[in-house]
Amino acid sequence: MTKTTDTLFAHPMGAVEGFTFDETVASVFPDMIQRSVPGYSTVVAISGILAERFSQPGSNLYDLGCSLGATSFSMAQHCAESCRIFAVDSSTAMLDSLRETLANQSLSNQSSTNQSLSNQSLTNQSQLAPIELVHGDICDVPINNASVVALNYTLQFVDVVKRPKLLRKIQQGMIDGGVLILSEKIHFESSGVDSLFVDLHHEFKRANGYSELEISQKREAIENVLVPETLEAHRQRLSACGFQRVEVWFQCFNFVSLVAFK
Repeated sequence: MTKTTDTLFAHPMGAVEGFTFDETVASVFPDMIQRSVPGYSTVVAISGILAERFSQPGSNLYDLGCSLGATSFSMAQHCAESCRIFAVDSSTAMLDSLRETLANQSLSNQSSTNQSLSNQSLTNQSQLAPIELVHGDICDVPINNASVVALNYTLQFVDVVKRPKLLRKIQQGMIDGGVLILSEKIHFESSGVDSLFVDLHHEFKRANGYSELEISQKREAIENVLVPETLEAHRQRLSACGFQRVEVWFQCFNFVSLVAFK
């Protein structure tokens, strides 16, 4: 799938339909998320560092709502030996694109291996832990023997009433010493603070080349599809689900990333 610049909301749409992770979104997703989510690259990179620190040999790592697999690849590059990565998403378009990337990577690794037999020097990609694609609703996918689970900008798309059950399932499927990485868009109890950070987020988008029309139509498309909660609501729910400690390690405007420890 050819990756292109995000212009999905650049023209007047009349009635704006609800946002879906279809083929058109998948084709522009790398550009869309980099220009829309402050700190996205940092969150992906640090997910790998956390996987290096907390993954345990022979355990499973889960990227729930994996989209095109950025977090999966980051964790696969750094995790402990004999680990497996499960990349889970309900979007066929996202998984098809990720499957294509993995196939191209495999061909590249074969070529690199053939060229480096004399000195045993392989590319970094050949050292990745295996990534298994799982098509399904993250609320229904079993979690077992997990040392690291990533929910990067995913929980916000899950029905609020289903969130506690999902997080309990994750906690119960984790081994002792495991961690959950949870990255979300949040809102604030204070309307003044919330409005400030929403405005700053829009300024971030403008600085990345989005027009007022694009910002407005994207906001309308995602309303009631992405449902943010307060940081305190996330903390309380994670504690209620059995996590021993919850820490914020990153925040930029109304986007935050936490790590929860079992």
